[in-house]
Amino acid sequence: MIDLTPQQIVRELDRYIIGQEQAKRAIAIAVRNRYRRHLLSPELQAEIMPKNILMIGPTGVGKTELARRLARLIEAPFIKVEATKFTEVGYVGRDVESIIRDLMEVAVTMVHEKKQHEVLAQAANKAQQRILDYLLKSRSSLVSQAKGNTSQVAVAHERTANSTTGVTTQRTTRRLPAQRKRLAEMLANSELEEQIIEIELEPEEDYTSVLEFVTGMSSDDFNEGFPEFLSTIPLQRKRSRQVSVKEARRLLTQEEANKLIDFDQVVEEATHLVEESGVVFLDELDKIAGPKSELGPDVSGEGVQRDLLPIVEGSTVMTRYGPVKTDHILWIAAGAFHSSKPSDLIPELQGRFPLRVELHSLSEEDFLRILTQPENALTKQYQALLAVEGVQLIFSPDGLKEIAHYTRLMNERLENIGARRLHTVMERVLDDVSFNAPALAGTTVVIDRNYVQQRLQSLVANEDLSKYIL
Repeated sequence: MIDLTPQQIVRELDRYIIGQEQAKRAIAIAVRNRYRRHLLSPELQAEIMPKNILMIGPTGVGKTELARRLARLIEAPFIKVEATKFTEVGYVGRDVESIIRDLMEVAVTMVHEKKQHEVLAQAANKAQQRILDYLLKSRSSLVSQAKGNTSQVAVAHERTANSTTGVTTQRTTRRLPAQRKRLAEMLANSELEEQIIEIELEPEEDYTSVLEFVTGMSSDDFNEGFPEFLSTIPLQRKRSRQVSVKEARRLLTQEEANKLIDFDQVVEEATHLVEESGVVFLDELDKIAGPKSELGPDVSGEGVQRDLLPIVEGSTVMTRYGPVKTDHILWIAAGAFHSSKPSDLIPELQGRFPLRVELHSLSEEDFLRILTQPENALTKQYQALLAVEGVQLIFSPDGLKEIAHYTRLMNERLENIGARRLHTVMERVLDDVSFNAPALAGTTVVIDRNYVQQRLQSLVANEDLSKYIL
């Protein structure tokens, strides 16, 4: 686990997310506590449980982005799920255990990519040797074909050829290393990238969809049925493909890398990574809160809460890679809680989220900072996009203030969707520039206050704003 102090975590989050200091502090402390736990004795580690977090705030204020940036920062398996997508056991739909199965898939992919990077140089060298073999084979087949075209001449001189066979074979044998060396130099100089060669690849063994039945079987059924299932799978032969040398290098390097990786070790490391560092972001938790409903889409809401309890508290979930313990997975739940409140959750689930932080709605000043300060600010994105067309886009300070002002105004008059409103406002402001960008190549466009007002003032004056802007 990466050693980051709470202050360092908050500083990293500040690079992309404006405001919400309380939420950042709570997340930073939770992550730091996980690091501290790893330094304790195994006995104490087993006793210390993660302090799950419940973030309360309207949409578009940074809840999802906080969790997503955090997972990237600590290089942990991360998955975002919505509570409304799951149903109580007994209803048609996804069960909550699929959260852990999906998280395990993410971890396996992370570890596998890391292992591939470690053996990439060795795999590339092996792939290069195989490409040389295929090139030599293809050239020898061309020579054989040319000899076949002169079969009549060969018959006429059959006795002479038989008498010199031994000498020709020796010359060919001596010539092969020189040919291989010359081809290797041409490959190194990228002179054969577009040449078509025929390669052989291992068969793709992807039984993911078939093996999903394992999670719904008892251990006895699995032990009895799985060997029989394997016996019915036919042995697959290698498959041939005609591709360019460039594409062959990519395919063969990937195949050789997979051969060098111990997949059992990948699964073992991925399981450990999920159990010790996994992060689950559970969004829309407020949608399954409230009194039980007998009809409609919320009929199983309380049941989903009950099904979540053992996983959040700590249990063992069967995945196709084996059992995964959820005791130390960090859960970050979020919800707007407009029509309900956290106390509407069942008491047991409330207790599983002891840390609660409230995210405030964004002000006009926050919108202005979002437009300018983050490393991935919208203004920087649009400038980069239009620079491809040769258009230099400049945002004046008064123009940015005007965009922030209209964003706040529209959030007040319409549904408050937070920072997401900036996307729709920016698209409206830059609609003409984006459409006519090819014709504006080599010019400079300044987005100032007057420019913004000309494109948004008529919309604000119109009562039916939803007809034009989300």
